[in-house]
Amino acid sequence: MKRATPCLALLIPCYNEEDTLPHLLHTLDKLLATLKSEGLIHNNSFVLYVDDGSRDNTWQIIEAHSLQNVHSKGLKLAGNVGHQNALLAGMMELRNEVDCLISMDADLQDDIAVIPSMLKHHAEGCEVVYGVRNNRAADSFFKRYTAGLFYKLMGKIGVRIVSQHADYRLVSQTALNALAQYGETNLFLRGIFPSMGFPSAVVAYERKERQHGESKYPLKRMLSFAWQGVSSFSGLPLRLAGVCSLATLLFALLLSFLALLAWARGETVSGWTSLIITVLFLGSVQLFCLTLIGEYLAKIYAEVKRRPRYIVEKKC
Repeated sequence: MKRATPCLALLIPCYNEEDTLPHLLHTLDKLLATLKSEGLIHNNSFVLYVDDGSRDNTWQIIEAHSLQNVHSKGLKLAGNVGHQNALLAGMMELRNEVDCLISMDADLQDDIAVIPSMLKHHAEGCEVVYGVRNNRAADSFFKRYTAGLFYKLMGKIGVRIVSQHADYRLVSQTALNALAQYGETNLFLRGIFPSMGFPSAVVAYERKERQHGESKYPLKRMLSFAWQGVSSFSGLPLRLAGVCSLATLLFALLLSFLALLAWARGETVSGWTSLIITVLFLGSVQLFCLTLIGEYLAKIYAEVKRRPRYIVEKKC
């Protein structure tokens, strides 16, 4: 059974986007008007911009625009809490106001032309619709290669994730209410939504080049985000550390046996070189395993404190 025309919210997390916002505001206002005129969304549909603790004039621009346009709203977070938590803040704000939302980045690299296809899948009963990049020509070779490697790794360790999907997705109110039950501090939405098991669909699009501003995901943040995804959904690194420790134990036992055998034969064993290599090798493996354990303990520590993931400062 086909659903009624939905009330839609476009959810846009923003961090230091004052250069991007003038073009973004105009583009999304025009998009919203077009979708309404075509009867794809309800007339009460709107855009919610979430300011993730920006240090520039991002909030002032959002606030001024909301005074001129009743279909533009803003949510200001007290501090910078990261892209995933900014998305969560917007989702929790919207879950009782709309039938569905579409989250996308402020840089407009995600193709808005596929939004009607997303809405069509939602009308047919899908609770989540993923925007998937079929072309990453706009990205550098390094970013394309590492992104592909990341998705392959996540699949190998058993994490349910949609390959080449970032955070461009349609989420229904049903899925949003389910998300509200997830209380984890270490948030990785790209893994959470596929794990829910709701009916879903994929819409392919070509990623565009960024026209304004600069990327908010340098290498350091990309690596941190990748580790967040791996450690939030899999204990495999800890198991690999255990296997590595077992392998080095067997290696150490073999060396011990060979040393005892040489001693029993009365052979002169110089010993120093082999000893220092063994000590350094075993010590480095032990430190690596302890680092992995420490990472997981740090995540547990963050979870048990139950601190708020974000604090809303203002709304408009």
